Amino acid sequence: MNPPFNKKCPVILVVSLLLNAVLFTPRLHAAMSPREILRKADEARGNEEGIEWEIDIRSVERGRKQRRLLKVKARSYNALAEFLSPANVKGEKLLMIDRNMWFVKPGLSKAVPISPRQKLLGGAANGDIASTNYAGDYKIIEVSEAVCGGETCHVFDLAAIKRSVTYDRIKYWVSKKRYVGVKAEFYTVSGKLFKTATFEYKNDIVHNRKPREFISKMIITSATSRGDVTTMNYRGVKFKKIPNSTFNLNLLSR
Repeated sequence: MNPPFNKKCPVILVVSLLLNAVLFTPRLHAAMSPREILRKADEARGNEEGIEWEIDIRSVERGRKQRRLLKVKARSYNALAEFLSPANVKGEKLLMIDRNMWFVKPGLSKAVPISPRQKLLGGAANGDIASTNYAGDYKIIEVSEAVCGGETCHVFDLAAIKRSVTYDRIKYWVSKKRYVGVKAEFYTVSGKLFKTATFEYKNDIVHNRKPREFISKMIITSATSRGDVTTMNYRGVKFKKIPNSTFNLNLLSR
């Protein structure tokens, strides 16, 4: 006679299999640290290996409309931007090397040191043309959670580590699902809000054979002057090798 069927056996087997899966399967989706989340968000606004893009900047400031078109070559957190239009600024260049910055224009024999904090156009600062390094340039004061633009986000309160960066304090919303920055508020060192930015990522690119969202638009709104808005459109984004000579200060004015 066959032994009676034990109804508990299937349950015991399933529990055993689940325990084995938990105990012996590698953790493929371990929780990311706040610093790693910031670094991931930085990747959607720059590239360490080399990248090239055009930035079409349009601003409305106290009713006055202005526009600039720049071609930017960047690698890691170094960047060279050349003004393509309008005609009165064509050929001018901005060079950023490790958050130090210089300006040169045709006819100028020597590059002039400038600050990444200086105004570029409208609400855009010189430092806004380069890749972000929030993970390296800022310390994390606090991390909370909130909904922004219909997405649940990590909210970072960031303070600059050194004065050479573009902003003193930043409140930064990073999508928990997509790991991209969706909104930022920029504050003075005294804690006064002076502008807000929102971000779009409609540049679909492939990097290391993987599709990836990349920044397509940054909209900067003044907190002190109603109606002042600056829009930075990023287009023609492509990864490429950028030679060391691109960031050679001695070659900038040639």
